[in-house]
Amino acid sequence: MGTLDKKIFVVDDDLLTVKSYSRLLEKLGYTDIHTFLDGTSCLKELHTQPFIIFLDYQMEDLDGGQVLNKIKRFNPDVYVVMMSSQKDVTKAVETLKQGAFDYIVKGQNDQANMASTLERIHKIEHHILHSRRSLISRLINLF
Repeated sequence: MGTLDKKIFVVDDDLLTVKSYSRLLEKLGYTDIHTFLDGTSCLKELHTQPFIIFLDYQMEDLDGGQVLNKIKRFNPDVYVVMMSSQKDVTKAVETLKQGAFDYIVKGQNDQANMASTLERIHKIEHHILHSRRSLISRLINLF
């Protein structure tokens, strides 16, 4: 299963934003995209094992920080990318400390930044897979 086939959640209480981000992900070749208009709906579907979650910081039912904490308690390996309309450095640092992979400010460059973040995740996953294969090869050669 390649990175492009893995499940992505888009969580935002603004329907137009959800549709816009979903279209971008489809354009980038991602095929398993699930959208949610609130954090509670997203949390209820964590058992389906999303690979990446694009998560709005300011939502009505639960804010992104609360949802992020619950996601990381459920599965610390999920890549969570916090999306916010605020350029608040304190909030950005706080979410990164809580386990978010990245913090993207919504606006002019948010889609380019999303694409860049996805590329970094892809490179990390490729590196991890390569490292695992290398370790397995070394272990096999020991015997």
